Amino acid sequence: MFQSTLPLGEPDLMRVSAFQRYLDDLVRVGSVDANSTRLSSLSPSLMQDLERFERDGKQSELLDVLAACLRHGYPLTVNLQWTDRVVPLTLFPAERLVHCPVPMPQFLATRLSELQVMQVEPAMLRAPGHPEHSLVGEAQMYSPLAPLLWEMALRGSRERLLPEIGGTAAYRVAPGVNLRGLEMPSILGVAVDRLRRRTCNLREVAEWPGLDRERAMRLLNALYLQGGLIVSRMHPAASSPDGWLRGRSTRS
Repeated sequence: MFQSTLPLGEPDLMRVSAFQRYLDDLVRVGSVDANSTRLSSLSPSLMQDLERFERDGKQSELLDVLAACLRHGYPLTVNLQWTDRVVPLTLFPAERLVHCPVPMPQFLATRLSELQVMQVEPAMLRAPGHPEHSLVGEAQMYSPLAPLLWEMALRGSRERLLPEIGGTAAYRVAPGVNLRGLEMPSILGVAVDRLRRRTCNLREVAEWPGLDRERAMRLLNALYLQGGLIVSRMHPAASSPDGWLRGRSTRS
């Protein structure tokens, strides 16, 4: 064990260099593939979902991992490079909670676009109330998942639509979706209200005051991760985000 060099009261986080040596050792002994997300103990469907983002040697973006975690409902720990330290985020999609050793307001106040996924693994921690009390973390380290999803979509590194909502489509906010408690500038509030009233394609949303194509895509990602986005493929307003072409409705 090494003596911590962090100020008193700060979480004792592993340095990125030490964690990278640990990952390199795993590769060296042949226990994992260098380009995998090291998810051998997860379900094949979740592994396939995550590994599709790592083609050509690229690492997954955090938003992709968050979206996959929600879709499969599987608790995951995502080890993130946070400046020169590694922050383990443990996600509990069923309970809509996240465990983080750094206070969530402090974590969200950083440059989220600079976070890098170093490793994804099955969660060892459990959510509060789990029978295995010894594996439940300290209560103050658990936070609602919704603000993390919202802020990562709006301020993280991903500037494009998530694959699940891309392609020829039109969008609307689902009735009754609860967005209370999320940081929402007035520009986004107006856009959300418009999407509650009518179905629009990406081009229309991007042309609203205060928005552009990237901000529109980020907003749609954020709404999707909150479970608040209706994606219509056959609506007359549906269009392609690549060609900005208005789609045509089809009949089955």
